[in-house]
Amino acid sequence: MSGDVRPVDEPRIGVLVVAYNAETTIARTLDRIPRDFAARIEAVLVADDASQDDTFAVGIEYQRNHTDLPLTVVKRPENLGYGGNQKAGYAWAIDHGLDVVVLLHGDGQYAPEFLPQMVEPLVRGEADAVFGSRMMIRGGARGGGMPLYKFVGNKILTFTENRLVGTRLSEWHSGYRAYSVAALRDVPFLGNSDVYDFDTQIIVQLHHAGKRIVEIPIPTFYGDEISYVNGMRYAKDITRYVARYRLWRWGIGSDPGVATAAASR
Repeated sequence: MSGDVRPVDEPRIGVLVVAYNAETTIARTLDRIPRDFAARIEAVLVADDASQDDTFAVGIEYQRNHTDLPLTVVKRPENLGYGGNQKAGYAWAIDHGLDVVVLLHGDGQYAPEFLPQMVEPLVRGEADAVFGSRMMIRGGARGGGMPLYKFVGNKILTFTENRLVGTRLSEWHSGYRAYSVAALRDVPFLGNSDVYDFDTQIIVQLHHAGKRIVEIPIPTFYGDEISYVNGMRYAKDITRYVARYRLWRWGIGSDPGVATAAASR
C-alpha cells in the first residue's frame, strides 16, 4: 500500500465496491474516496458482477492510473446477483483477515466521502455494524431526490420490519453499510438470498445474534443510475422473511436462516 504507513493498532479496513453496468460511474465513485482516508484502507475490491458493459475495463484502467488506492478489480464469471456479489465480497474480507469491511455501490448513489464516518463507530468498538440512514434528517431523503413512492414504501416497510423483528432502525433499506468482519463470521450470511432481500436478511441475523447496529445520517442522492429492483417482489420477499422470523420466535415454523444457513435463492 502506498502513502503513509498504517498504524499497527489500526483495524484493517476493506472497501467492497459492488458494481453492475457501472462503466459511466465507477471512476467518479472511486475518485470520491477521500485520499486522506485512503492511507487507512488495507484493500479496495471492485467486484464487477458480470456486467454487460465496460465496467471491468474502466476499473482496470483506473487501477493502472491510480496507485494511491490499494485497488483490486475482479469480474465475476457469471452474474451472482446483488446479494451473491456481497456474499463473495464478505468471504473475501474474511479470507484476507480484514477487521472492517464497508459496502459501497459503484453507481455513486451512496457518498464515498462518508467512509470515515461509516467506519468510526467500528474503530472505536462501539458497534458491530454501521448503517448509513437517509431518514434520520427530516426532509433529507425527499430533498435529495428520493421519489415519493420510494419514500413512502421505505417508511412503511421499515415500520413493518421494526415491529416484526423488534428493532428501532430509522431505515432498513439503505445500501451503505459497514460491518465488523468478526460479526460477519458469527452469522450465516452465506445462506442468504442472492438478490436484494439479502440486506434485510443480514439485519435480522445480526439482531438475532445480539450484534450492535448503529445508524449515522447520510445524504441522499438520486441521479441517473438505473435501478434493477423489482419493487413489488422486493416488498413481498422481505415482508415474508421478517414474518417468518417473528413466527419462528413464537415457536411456529422453521428457522428462516438466522441461526442456521438457509438455502440460497
